[in-house]
Amino acid sequence: MKTQMKMTHKLYQNLGKLFYAMASADDSVNKAEFDKLKVLVKKHWLNLDNLEDDYGSDAAYEIEIVFDWLKSQKYTDNDRCFNDFVAYKNSQPHLFTPKLKKLILKTANAIAAAFSGINKSELIMMAKLDLELKK
Repeated sequence: MKTQMKMTHKLYQNLGKLFYAMASADDSVNKAEFDKLKVLVKKHWLNLDNLEDDYGSDAAYEIEIVFDWLKSQKYTDNDRCFNDFVAYKNSQPHLFTPKLKKLILKTANAIAAAFSGINKSELIMMAKLDLELKK
């Protein structure tokens, strides 16, 4: 029998923080990065489960909502966003299947590359993320 992971609202919210941290690693968030996130949410994240929010929308949209809220607040503490994600990952390791880890890396990499390619700050954060997901 195939085991299915059960996604949670907290997971999606922490993914929004992680992807925002990736986009803002170079101290700016470009429209192209948010646009890339929206495309990837629709293409990959909506299909993971049937979890809905309180309004009947797919809960995966919480990734975009958190990202957009942090952007609108001009939030600058990338390390805190990244560390919040890591703390959540460490508290819920059963959610982080190889498939999910691969999708997280794919999404983070695409966001980092969305505007002028991957710069040094984004490359460092990608390496940190890769190491965290291998633990």
